[in-house]
Amino acid sequence: MDVGDGERPFDVASDSCGQLGVHLSTDEDCEGDGPGQETFNDDEPALPPDLAWLEDLYEEDDDDGDGNGDVDQNPSVVADNGEKRSYAATARMFKLRRNLDQLDCFHRQKEHDVLKAREELNLCRQNIDGLVKQREDLENEIKRQKAAENSVAVFRLRSQHKHLCQRLQSEEELEGHINTDLKQQEVELSEVAVELGRFSSLRQEVQEEEQVFRVLKAQKAATRIQQERKAGQNMQLKMLRLRDKQAAMLMKEVNDRQKNIEAGQASRKMAAKHLKETIKRMHQKEAEKEQQNRELLEKRIQAVKSLKSNIAATQESLRIQQRKAKANAQKKEQQQRQLRESLQAQGINSIKHMYQQKQLEEIKQKQEEFAERQKSKRVEIAAKILEEEQLVNRRKRRQAVLHKPSTTDSFPSLGRAREKLLHYLDPSPPSATKEKATILREVSESSSSSSASSDAEDPEETMYQEGGHQSLTESLAEPEFSGLWDQNSKKLQDEKAMSVQTEVKHEQPAISSGKLNVVVQKVHGKELRRPPFLSKPEIIIFKDFEVGKMYKKKIVLTNNSYITNHCKLLGVSTHLKDFISINFEPPGSLSAGMSCEMQAVFQPMINEDLEGEVQFASAMGPFSVPVRCTIKKCDLEVDSQFIDFGLHVVGQTISRTVTLTNKGALATHFSLDTAACLSPESSHVQVPTQISANTCQEISSENTTSENQRSSASTGTGELQPQQDSQELSEVLQQEQSVSEPSATGPEAVLESCVSTNVDARMDHSEGGDISLGNVREGHIGPFESIKLEVVFTPTIPGEAELDFHIKFSDISSKPIPIQVRAVAVSIPVWVVQPSIDLKICMFDHLYQDSIMVQSRAKTALKLTFDVCREMRKHMEILPKTGFIQAQSSFNAQLKFLPRCSLSKDAKKFFDSDTGVLEVPMTVQVAGQVKPVHFTVQAVVTSSDLQFDRTEVDFGCCSIYQTVISSVRLTNLSLLPQDFGFLRPPEFIEVQPNDGFGTLLPQETLEIDLIFCARKAKEYSFQLSCKSGINRDFHLSCQAVVVSPPLELSHSLVQFGATAVGDHSTTIISLINRETNHNQSKQPIDPQTKDAMTLVAPRLFSFLPPKDSDISIAPSAGTLLPGERCLVQVTFRPRLLDQEIKEEALRLFHRAKLLREKELERNTHTEKEEVPVETSKGKKVSVVPNNSKVSDGPKTEQLTEPLNPADIQPGSVQYKDARASLLYSFTQRYREYTVPCFVSDRILPEDQQEQPAWSPFNTLDLQLQCPAVQPALVVISNNGLNTIDFHQVAVGEKVIKRLTVQNISKESLDLRSSVLDVHGVFSLLNALRCIRPGDKHTLVLAFSPCLEEKYCETLEVRSQKMTLRMTLRGAGVVPAVTCSHPGGVLDFGYVLEKESITQVFKLQNSSAVAVGFRVQLASLSPTRPQGGADRVAFLLGSNTGSRVQPTVGTQNYSGLSVFSVVPVEGSIAPEQSQDITVTFQPDHPSVNYSDRLTIELSNKSKVCMMDLKGAASSHNMYLYGGDLLTVPVESLLPPQIASQPQLAESEVTERPTIPVLVTLRAKCNAGSITPAVRELQVGCIRSTQLSKKSGEFFWDNVASLQQQGFSVEPGKGTVEAGHKRTITVKWTPYSGYKPYDVVQTCVPVTLKGDETNVYRVTLIALVSTTAV
Repeated sequence: MDVGDGERPFDVASDSCGQLGVHLSTDEDCEGDGPGQETFNDDEPALPPDLAWLEDLYEEDDDDGDGNGDVDQNPSVVADNGEKRSYAATARMFKLRRNLDQLDCFHRQKEHDVLKAREELNLCRQNIDGLVKQREDLENEIKRQKAAENSVAVFRLRSQHKHLCQRLQSEEELEGHINTDLKQQEVELSEVAVELGRFSSLRQEVQEEEQVFRVLKAQKAATRIQQERKAGQNMQLKMLRLRDKQAAMLMKEVNDRQKNIEAGQASRKMAAKHLKETIKRMHQKEAEKEQQNRELLEKRIQAVKSLKSNIAATQESLRIQQRKAKANAQKKEQQQRQLRESLQAQGINSIKHMYQQKQLEEIKQKQEEFAERQKSKRVEIAAKILEEEQLVNRRKRRQAVLHKPSTTDSFPSLGRAREKLLHYLDPSPPSATKEKATILREVSESSSSSSASSDAEDPEETMYQEGGHQSLTESLAEPEFSGLWDQNSKKLQDEKAMSVQTEVKHEQPAISSGKLNVVVQKVHGKELRRPPFLSKPEIIIFKDFEVGKMYKKKIVLTNNSYITNHCKLLGVSTHLKDFISINFEPPGSLSAGMSCEMQAVFQPMINEDLEGEVQFASAMGPFSVPVRCTIKKCDLEVDSQFIDFGLHVVGQTISRTVTLTNKGALATHFSLDTAACLSPESSHVQVPTQISANTCQEISSENTTSENQRSSASTGTGELQPQQDSQELSEVLQQEQSVSEPSATGPEAVLESCVSTNVDARMDHSEGGDISLGNVREGHIGPFESIKLEVVFTPTIPGEAELDFHIKFSDISSKPIPIQVRAVAVSIPVWVVQPSIDLKICMFDHLYQDSIMVQSRAKTALKLTFDVCREMRKHMEILPKTGFIQAQSSFNAQLKFLPRCSLSKDAKKFFDSDTGVLEVPMTVQVAGQVKPVHFTVQAVVTSSDLQFDRTEVDFGCCSIYQTVISSVRLTNLSLLPQDFGFLRPPEFIEVQPNDGFGTLLPQETLEIDLIFCARKAKEYSFQLSCKSGINRDFHLSCQAVVVSPPLELSHSLVQFGATAVGDHSTTIISLINRETNHNQSKQPIDPQTKDAMTLVAPRLFSFLPPKDSDISIAPSAGTLLPGERCLVQVTFRPRLLDQEIKEEALRLFHRAKLLREKELERNTHTEKEEVPVETSKGKKVSVVPNNSKVSDGPKTEQLTEPLNPADIQPGSVQYKDARASLLYSFTQRYREYTVPCFVSDRILPEDQQEQPAWSPFNTLDLQLQCPAVQPALVVISNNGLNTIDFHQVAVGEKVIKRLTVQNISKESLDLRSSVLDVHGVFSLLNALRCIRPGDKHTLVLAFSPCLEEKYCETLEVRSQKMTLRMTLRGAGVVPAVTCSHPGGVLDFGYVLEKESITQVFKLQNSSAVAVGFRVQLASLSPTRPQGGADRVAFLLGSNTGSRVQPTVGTQNYSGLSVFSVVPVEGSIAPEQSQDITVTFQPDHPSVNYSDRLTIELSNKSKVCMMDLKGAASSHNMYLYGGDLLTVPVESLLPPQIASQPQLAESEVTERPTIPVLVTLRAKCNAGSITPAVRELQVGCIRSTQLSKKSGEFFWDNVASLQQQGFSVEPGKGTVEAGHKRTITVKWTPYSGYKPYDVVQTCVPVTLKGDETNVYRVTLIALVSTTAV
């Protein structure tokens, strides 16, 4: 904002704290302006970002002002001059407000700073006052210490005083600085206050402007609210219109959706019908496949049986042969023995004679075997010769067709050569020669027949034979037999090959076992077959090396094992040590995947190939890296060894190129040699002894043919090689030569003459032929270079031309490369490219076209005329009929063939009406050519008829709810496939398969199903139209009668979902009686039912589901009144039938039987093998186990024991295994059931006692589609049953059973269960979880009956795939258990300390179930108060003076229970008893041992409760009775376990007496006194530890007792061990007794046993009126 020039800005400078200045402009400082006004420039700058909303606000104001000009404006909003408030004024107001706010904030900040400075000044002054006071105190202290002459303290205090003065000085300086700052800040504050006073008027003006602005803003808000209200009303109207439009669109969509649903339902019905038929066929195919599998299984079983019988017969025959051989050997040995004896008797050396005779027999046998081999070889050679001759004949015929001169000119007198060769091969007598001639004749006849059949082959086969001509020429160039000069080299090669084979055989086990470079590693249980280190590169190769140079190569070894390994260099192969050195530093231990490096240095000294290996050692075993060093070599090859020029006209010149490539690093010189066939490397044929050039040629050609055939045979079998065959033949010929011993000069002469003749023929042919080589015939080829060699073909005469030459090289190691060149020259200028035009199969009255291509080789244009025979002119035409073919080009003519039905009459000569074959010869006349060009048109003409097996289909009578299917057979009479389709059939009929569309193969008959389903009762007569693919119609007439039954099903088709075996699916349908009392049945159409139209009456219905099916219907029968509806529940429960399970069990049994038989046969075979045992004389005797025959008998009987399906009972092991096998292998099963619902005729009141009539026309059919799938959950425990029976369980007890289920599906199942009755007796104790495929889960179920009754409940285990239902059953029984002890107190008496005594009582179970019990002791009860709280309660109670004892008395010091029970818990079988043994074993003397024993059953009921009591004494004699002197419990303090101090001798001799108090109360009643009587017990404890078995007692001072009125009986006595005696103490008041006097005396009682004890008995007597 720019202020006018007259304005004086007031700046408040920022203080030292960095506060910003506040810039304000007042209207008082403006020059030339009136009071209260401010001047602004017109060009206002842009607003700051925080005031940018003003611009939008004023834009809205402008819009509102434009749109609402009639709105009254507030006068306070308008300026004094009546104009509208400007944008600049509003902006100035906000800027002034902002500056005033900043000034106020600045004023508050200054006030805060002044207050803060004042606080700091006060604090500083307080510190100064404190320091001054401390200084004064220090000064006083210094004076006091000086007075005390304490110099040390004075020095210390002076130091403190100095430090305090320094602090005081600094505080005073700080006070001055703070005071200065405070004054400065007060001045600034006063200046700011002055400025605030100056701008008070400006502040008031801003407040007034703000008030005006708020009023304006409220007015604009009201205007905006009014506009928004109008816009809202308009929007509501729009929403109403949109809602109405959407409702209309929704209604339209609903209608369209309803139509689509109806159309979908109709299509689904059609698809369901088709699906039903398809599934039916699938089931039929599956049944057939299953039947085939069963038949195959039966065949296999029969085969196994026959194999077994054959094996037995073979074994028997082998035994017979062995016996015969043994007998023959014995007979022969006997003959030899007799011969030896006879010779010895004659004086002849029998051993020498017999040895010579044996040698003669062996020689004779070898000669016979050799003769047989010769004969077989001769027959093979003869057969091969005949095959070669046959091949030559084929070539002759083919060359004759191509106008080639006869091949007999080049190969004359082949027959004579064959005879001479056979004569040479078989120097046998004439009879053998005749036999061979006969054999050859037979072979030739067979070969001629085969050649005759081969002549009729297709032209493609002929071309294939021409392609095989190359192998013929190659074999002609190679002789079959090796020459004499090659025998030595052959032997050497054979020896080398044998040695190499031997080495390979020795190396094969090592390689196969993996011991060469592969070490078997076992790491973490895994066996790894691979080398411990990997080499990169895998093979160290030094290629194309030169002698004298040095080569280096870097190799990286990587640890390939799974453990830390090391590597150690062992060395290189022995023959490489002079040339290769390894630079390798052992790297130490290498982790898996780590690498190390080495360097191989190769310095060759000889020019030879070297191979070896570098050997290493590692922790996993040795390994090696192969090394291969190769010298520079020539690697020569050509791109093609066979050049075929094809057919060319005489006079042309054609050239082809052969590329010779050297892939090696060594250069060589090459030359082309057409006479290279003489070299022994490429020719190894041994010729016979006849001297004739023609014979040699014939033999070579025949051998070549046989060689080709043999090579092709070897290629097919993959076992024989041509070189091996030639070697075998050469060996046979050599043997024949050695046997016949021919002259050495004969074969050599024949060889020379034959070779010379062949060479002359070859040279003549190569020089005078049409094929010649190019200019390059020799030259030099460098390393890795290529050279192109040209071959030129210039035909001069028609016929076949050929040329064979070799490329020879100066390098000795490079073999010559043979090249074969073939070409054919022809002289006909015009010919038809396709001499036989085959139109394949054609139909009558259809047009077929083809193209005829004529090719010309002539140099000028020629005129062509196509001629069609007169008989075929109605059916065949060629366009154009005349044309000109240009020079060396082609001409195309169009052949049109339209066979008509009169073809058999018009062209009887060319057409066979039985087979439909048409063969027409055609000619092309060429101008200037005498011989026309012939070609043939062939075709097979057939009809296009489709035929039904009948002309009319009658569906009969059916109801509107039934579907009738009738089948017709449609046959294609044509030889071509034909498409067909039933077009526009009526809506009540369906054609299947494929909705009546399909394709019929030639002569195929298809069965078509016509499905008739009408919904209206009337007579139907209609016609179906079947149209073929060529638009021909074939009609079929149909008729039917439809009636309406009285009852109706709401759904005639029920499609159950895929239900698992063991689960069930339920659906509910309605059966409705549509009849009323005002209408009649809709069956007047059928004549048989016209008399049934009477008044409507109730109808009976009955569903009849198939037997042994998985379907149940409820209700299955009933009565329906007119207009009544009945709900019918249909349930599908897929299950496995007993017959299926038994068949599966039988199959498993047979399979196990076969496996056992095979195993038995293997064991029998191994046992019956003869085991050679060496005797003492060195002879080997075969030992056969004697127990082999014994062990076979029982096993064979067990295996042959048949299994009857009736013997397999449910619950058996076989039944369980078979059921599990079926469930695990169950895939899916689809079954369809048709359940008829029979409906009776009317039931009149007078006919209710009679059986109603059932009409077949009233029958309803309910179609059920029931797919069953494999259950996802199966029960693998409880024998696979889903019923868990807890049987009888005692009331109050809990019985737990477990049921295991397994997930056999391929998906995880989340198990959930149904809710059992929360107040019931069954409960599921564990939670269900998600189980993965194959996992198992155990359900823990509990049964706890509360009443004596039977219980049953169903538990459902649900998953996303099925629901497994389990039935829980059980019965509650009230237990009846009694105890032999009546209860109350069980007193054990006195026992010596640390000894025990037992008592036994019985529990008898009279109920029918086992009952569990538990024995509880109060001392061991967990509810007993801890820490002796019961004792405290007893001690503090009111029973301290009585003889009442607590439940749990004194306990052992050792912590063990005084009373023990065996058994503590258990179960009592029905009608059985259980002994309970209670043992009392104290560890210290006490008379207060007590406990409470409770017997409780498992249902918390108590059988009995008894109190256990006992006492313990340290001596065998004891006295008890009298009054209680102490509490019946021991002290709460634990006993002193520490050892007692040693007593003096006097204390040992004087034992303390045991006090006993006996109170006698005499009863005074009516003046008479009844004497008081008390009893004391003296007992002797039986013990096996004490030698003294009895004890005695006596009273002292009995006379003094009598004086006071006391009497004791007996006064002394003896007590046997285990017994006790009663001492009676009686008091009778003596004379002179005063009433209410207490008589007291003390008498000692001595007990003698193992020790002597003295009891001090205090007798107190008195008279009481309340004594009992």
